Amino acid sequence: MKKRNLHADALLPLTPAVFHILLALADGERHGYAIMQEVARRTEGKMRLGPGTLYGSIKRMLAEDLIEESDERPDPELDDERRRYYRLTQFGQRVAAAEVERLAKLVRVAKSKSLLKSLKPAKP
Repeated sequence: MKKRNLHADALLPLTPAVFHILLALADGERHGYAIMQEVARRTEGKMRLGPGTLYGSIKRMLAEDLIEESDERPDPELDDERRRYYRLTQFGQRVAAAEVERLAKLVRVAKSKSLLKSLKPAKP
């Protein structure tokens, strides 16, 4: 069932796995293993997506129209033809942005309650 007609907020809050997958795809298409590597790298190994979590999440995200499989393939000489590449849909971008806004509000509340003294910049 496609969720395209839903408002992005209807899917919030996102699970950590779904949010991290959306973040990994925000700057371009990736195949499953590359998504796992990006999440582990970006979180400095604090979050590791196993294959079951990754592909279960991808299946749900495809059904919810957050991501889509890409028809474009890199040079076959440089890539395994069995790999499937994924990219964000416009709806997926809106949902990711809505989740970022939701989390930013929580951070502002935590800061106002002196639970967060300073924000360190995230590592790229």
